[in-house]
Amino acid sequence: MAEGQCERIRMWRWRRSPLRRRCDLVEAWVVLGGWVLALVGGVLAGVVAVGAVERAAEEQRAQSRRVSAVLVEDADGRVPARVPADYRVWAKVSWTDPDGTSHTDEARVAPRTKAGAAVPVWTDGRGQVTAEPLSSGEIRLQAVSGGTLAALCAAGVVLGTVWVVRQLMERRRLAQWALEWERIDTRNGWKTG
Repeated sequence: MAEGQCERIRMWRWRRSPLRRRCDLVEAWVVLGGWVLALVGGVLAGVVAVGAVERAAEEQRAQSRRVSAVLVEDADGRVPARVPADYRVWAKVSWTDPDGTSHTDEARVAPRTKAGAAVPVWTDGRGQVTAEPLSSGEIRLQAVSGGTLAALCAAGVVLGTVWVVRQLMERRRLAQWALEWERIDTRNGWKTG
């Protein structure tokens, strides 16, 4: 073997050896348990997040309904919508619910639309203007994104905790080694450092 190179022994913490300490075996179990918990916890967190996103989107879809509103004022010279990529502008619209309740609110409409024009708007269960419900493709994308993020966060928390535990174990191990070196040095009257 070339000088300066060391043979790497895999899974050394699991093998019986007079040099293996109890803390080495405990560390091996902590790491194994951490990886298993991160994997299982990440999958569970992802599945729960996907279900929550899909339920919320379906609830929004169930409560939303499309109504035909009338534009109250001209949409000329109005401020563009809050989203920079959206070409529509905010304008005041009014509509009547099936039960006869009249509502007035602002909605996004095409620019240069004249007052009195029929404009489709989406309303929620309370009669307020809301965004159009997500399509099935958008729901799927948000569910997958949310599930992936939740899985990564859950696994990251577990693996971060394992890392902290390993650092504490390493600190304790170094303190034990320092005590043992001190005992060996003082017993024979030697000083190594």
